[in-house]
Amino acid sequence: MTATLAATRRLGLLVNPIAGMGGRVALKGTDGAEALAQARARGAVPVAPERARRALEALARASPRVEIVAGPGALGEDLAAETGLAMTTTSGARSSETSAADTRAAIAEMRERGLDLLLFAGGDGTARDILDAGGAEIPLVGVPTGVKMHSGVFAATPSAAGTAAAAYLRAPGPEALREAEIADVDEQATRAGRVSTRLYGSARVPRLPSLMVAAKAASATNGDGDLDALARALAEEIAAEQPGRLTLVGPGSSTNRVLAALGLEGTLLGVDAVRGGRLVGKDLDEAGLLRLLDGDADGGADARTAAAPRLLCGVVGGQGALFGRGNQQLSPRVLRRVGRDGIVVIAAADKLLGLRPPTLRVDTGDDALDAELSGYIRVRVAPRETIVMRVST
Repeated sequence: MTATLAATRRLGLLVNPIAGMGGRVALKGTDGAEALAQARARGAVPVAPERARRALEALARASPRVEIVAGPGALGEDLAAETGLAMTTTSGARSSETSAADTRAAIAEMRERGLDLLLFAGGDGTARDILDAGGAEIPLVGVPTGVKMHSGVFAATPSAAGTAAAAYLRAPGPEALREAEIADVDEQATRAGRVSTRLYGSARVPRLPSLMVAAKAASATNGDGDLDALARALAEEIAAEQPGRLTLVGPGSSTNRVLAALGLEGTLLGVDAVRGGRLVGKDLDEAGLLRLLDGDADGGADARTAAAPRLLCGVVGGQGALFGRGNQQLSPRVLRRVGRDGIVVIAAADKLLGLRPPTLRVDTGDDALDAELSGYIRVRVAPRETIVMRVST
């Protein structure tokens, strides 16, 4: 074994234990005490620790010669202790209640100690905290845990994050890295009816396109004739169908065009529901979606006799994300209830053709479901045009 392969590398580990809690309860994030309290009031439970654990398991399998420098307690120490890898921790209170200030303090100390790589579990807000603390000077791999994850510092899945970290640590160096954007939702654009992102800075990530995903590409500002025509065609299909059929409409500007064509005002970043030409649910969480799918939320059709439900969903530009990014309300239970045959994907052709690699990604948190959704799917890009895309994890 060469000296490079035998060397012990120093890996920073930072876990934001509340990241992603708002996804299934239809919140757009959990940044701030008010949003976190609202998520908990809606019954949200932590998802970050389990996703970080899966990344660490993949890391431990692939690269055992690692010394972990973890944040204290819930910020990483608790999970790192389970790996059996050598570990030290940064200073700070070992509390289950953590804040952005705790994240920044841990990152600042990690910088002083010197790291080969920082593995963090969180979303765009966590990435921004790392940037603010100067952590972007360290090569990064993000475990996708947040609600949105528009930044380009995240791996495709938690396991991919662990694999990417191990691959880089085996052969670190500037040539193995690329620049990636740290971005977050542009709230002004969202209020104007567009899904767009705002750039905050950049960081370096492993040059592994099969494992790491790009930043979200901005939505078109001038509209798209093919998508507008497709939206009108889908609206006509929905209006002509059995009145009791339930159509769920996922987040994004592409799907929002269909609601507009139906004369309905939906939720740009939420999941809405249509039945019989009317809006029967707006900005629904997982529980609300399941009630509708069971046919008992709006006094609608009997679930035993109604036509099979349908889900209209879009694709995150630049990333190819289909499920698991910004639409966690569409949980494994919801997706299984809809069924693979009930999923209708719509996207602009240039958005699909610009993906590198040309793959749609699924990351539902359920490995069996991700395998069922993988394969190939037809994406509707115009009234009578489809593009066949590969679906993978």
